[in-house]
Amino acid sequence: MTHPTDNRRARGHLHTALHLAADGLPVLPLRKGKVPFGNCPACAQNACGGRPNMKTPGPCACPKPCHGWAAATTDPHVLNSPAWASAWRHAATVAYHPGGAGVTVVDLDDPAAVRWARTTLPLTRTVTTTRGEHWIYRGTMPSSNAVRPGVDIKSLMQYARWLGPGTGATAALPGAVRALAVNPSPARRAPQTLSAPLKSHGGECPHRMPAYLDRGIAMAVQRITEARSAIHATVYCTFLAVLSTHGRCGCLTDAHVARLFTAAQAKGESPRHCTDAWTNALTTLGL
Repeated sequence: MTHPTDNRRARGHLHTALHLAADGLPVLPLRKGKVPFGNCPACAQNACGGRPNMKTPGPCACPKPCHGWAAATTDPHVLNSPAWASAWRHAATVAYHPGGAGVTVVDLDDPAAVRWARTTLPLTRTVTTTRGEHWIYRGTMPSSNAVRPGVDIKSLMQYARWLGPGTGATAALPGAVRALAVNPSPARRAPQTLSAPLKSHGGECPHRMPAYLDRGIAMAVQRITEARSAIHATVYCTFLAVLSTHGRCGCLTDAHVARLFTAAQAKGESPRHCTDAWTNALTTLGL
């Protein structure tokens, strides 16, 4: 049974989404945890074939809000559709695709990052967040997380929470921001894909045979894919299980890690959340 509060919240999110879409911002719902809704079974792991051009927003043939940021749309018929109704009822907030709106968001995640921006970057439209600020510039570029401590860039192929219009005039995207993605700070956080995450001892699993590792990765991917709730916890626990078995033998390759990250992102986890879960699992195991 749907609670009246859920209906009111859904109407509020939909009203916001329609208003933003009318202004040209491609929008999508976010669930609890500030992540997109996971793909439906038909779209899981891009079984549907995915989108023909993942650099632009818009749904695939599936009518539901699948494929994370790529589901963002300005079409009021899609936003009002029955297929999206359940997502709005369970949504925690509304997000938009900055690149699709022609802008870049510099996400400053803490006071230190804000102080750095104020002394380094040109002033522009600013939106206050729960921990810092979003600086919004006119123009697009590839998105990149952790370009320096506390700083993410959200533009093409990424989403950002809608936290209000902000204040100030929107400045043109400066070269200083573009340079961050090309020449990131050496103090940046863990990358979004992990190459050779652990010391190798020959690349062959010593437990039994290479097939043992392959079966383990396949089971881990299946566990993530079949999760219907507590996605964050499932991804972390799965990463922890894989690392507890194979984390010290050096047999995990970039391809294995990529399979795990791809499965998690197909459920709506962001690249940053995947990296955080992996890093936390390594720390827990002392690796």
